[in-house]
Amino acid sequence: MKTREEALSYGLSFPDTYQEAPFHDDNWQLIRVKGSKKAFLWVYEKDGIIQLNVKANPEWRDYWRDAFASVIPGYHQNKEHWNTILLDGTVPDDAVRTMIAESYDIITDSPTKRIYEAVKQIPRGKVATYGQIAALAGEPKMARAVGNALHKNTDPEHIPCYRVVNSKGELAAEFVFGGAGKQADMLEADGIVLENGRVNLKKYGINVEEMLAQRELEQN
Repeated sequence: MKTREEALSYGLSFPDTYQEAPFHDDNWQLIRVKGSKKAFLWVYEKDGIIQLNVKANPEWRDYWRDAFASVIPGYHQNKEHWNTILLDGTVPDDAVRTMIAESYDIITDSPTKRIYEAVKQIPRGKVATYGQIAALAGEPKMARAVGNALHKNTDPEHIPCYRVVNSKGELAAEFVFGGAGKQADMLEADGIVLENGRVNLKKYGINVEEMLAQRELEQN
């Protein structure tokens, strides 16, 4: 990746993004996320080289700077959180794409997004409580927010919110899943046997401590 066009095209390949030149200077092109309007990719030419500003997590920021001489602290931005990539041909395309993707992920991160990702981790034949999902989402005290997020779930095919129950194993209100007994039917289709309308959490509940430990192991 060496050209402005390649960088902009890749930035626009991410969901809900758009291009803008906010400084009345066509040299500076930003790719923003719709809704929040936050920019995750800055594209401009400096010293005859196309350069990109991308946001970076602290644990990866220095890794990229150490790996490539053409990845430097963010130009004209907070150097604690931004890197600049010089498209001089020395940084492999896959590394450039990875850094742009990481920047997009940082900008689009939200509690709701983390909640949905946590729900996706519940395997078939298991359930999780609202509190456990909050813990997996990194916010142990936001069990109420879990309920709100799941109530607004627009992608039930991929985010199985019917696998979330309260701390007593009780199911959600009947209207939530489109009718009386609907959640129970979906859980039973997963192989979960209800007892007096409740899920036996000791038998079917996830082990959130084990899942968190496994995640930490994978990250280290």
